Amino acid sequence: MITPQELKHIISDGLLSFPVTDFDEQGNFRAKTYAERLEWLAPYGASALFAAGGTGELFSLSGEEYSQVIRTAVAGAAGKVPILAGAGGPTRTAIAQAQEAERQGAHGLLLLPHYLTEANQEGIARHVAAVCQSVKIGVVFYNRANSRLSAEWLARLADAHPNLIGFKDGVGEIEPMVRIRRKLGERFAYLGGLPTAEVYAEAYRALGVPVYSSAVFNFIPKTAMAFYKAVASGDTATTGKLLDEFFLPYLDIRNRQPGYAVSIIKAGARLVGRDAGPVRAPLTDLTEEETEALRALVDKLGPQ
Repeated sequence: MITPQELKHIISDGLLSFPVTDFDEQGNFRAKTYAERLEWLAPYGASALFAAGGTGELFSLSGEEYSQVIRTAVAGAAGKVPILAGAGGPTRTAIAQAQEAERQGAHGLLLLPHYLTEANQEGIARHVAAVCQSVKIGVVFYNRANSRLSAEWLARLADAHPNLIGFKDGVGEIEPMVRIRRKLGERFAYLGGLPTAEVYAEAYRALGVPVYSSAVFNFIPKTAMAFYKAVASGDTATTGKLLDEFFLPYLDIRNRQPGYAVSIIKAGARLVGRDAGPVRAPLTDLTEEETEALRALVDKLGPQ
């Protein structure tokens, strides 16, 4: 078992990623190829992997499927890389997922938004507290959509719950991020969590957030690691070249439809021979034309 503080140390450095979840043509979870995906990604050097995260379509998994995904991820990683399980939705659902993830051997949790219903700061803090109290493993709060907390509320939660060890930002507002970073200091691991995080990586590093999770690691892991290392070393020539030649044109495809942040990753996986099957409704897959545009970008990068 990795303690919360050990997990905080691990995810405070290096590149993170979140594998897509494999489905067959009927939309059922396909454990064999999912396990193979974890085995394939593990040696590339990610510090940790998020199973059943947003890109892993947590929001579309049933209870039994969630158990299978986490169990398969832990087994597939085979101790080579820590697994953080996604948990989210209503408080009781998030608690059930958190406890099941801990039972299946996950090393930590990424607490995703509670979805749809707006809530005030106190209510969101109670939600986070309830999940933290329900498990012993480390918890990373995902600040995104309607689930956002101020520096003051995060400090209160950190005081009360030592296993709250991370803050992942998916909002991208500079002032709140600066306030959180200044107030919480080294009490948290700080992760960049905006979709296609590479585009924001250099700016976030300047804010004191050196770590981010990469979706494209799912299909171009070699390039994803090269980009992270370039950001870490201040190699702006490499980051600029990759932004111009891959990431910005990639965003042009991703931004064509809502939900394509997930769909384009599955399309990329398919193009490199790591097919994860289709996305589940209400998401839709890329069109053939869009897939071919993505293929052209991937082919320019060379073997991964």
